[in-house]
Amino acid sequence: MHNGNRRTDATTRRKTTPTMCQHQPPCPTADSADREAAQAVVHHPEQGWSLLCNGVLLFEDTGELLPDGRIIAPHKPLGTRHVITAA
Repeated sequence: MHNGNRRTDATTRRKTTPTMCQHQPPCPTADSADREAAQAVVHHPEQGWSLLCNGVLLFEDTGELLPDGRIIAPHKPLGTRHVITAA
């Protein structure tokens, strides 16, 4: 039978985000404009994505999912067949 008395730990644990990057010099952070320059730690070309050491999920269409949940829309350049030249 449960008597309702439970011991609880009075300390609060802080959740910290571990730093994945151990490179020297360190790779750009997920908030940096050059975040795509970070090293890939997991690469799945058959599925179309890579996990960078800064926590960014980089998709083959150049879209990104940042560690905080923000989405960066694809931004790949147009192929040469879509480029229009002025006459």
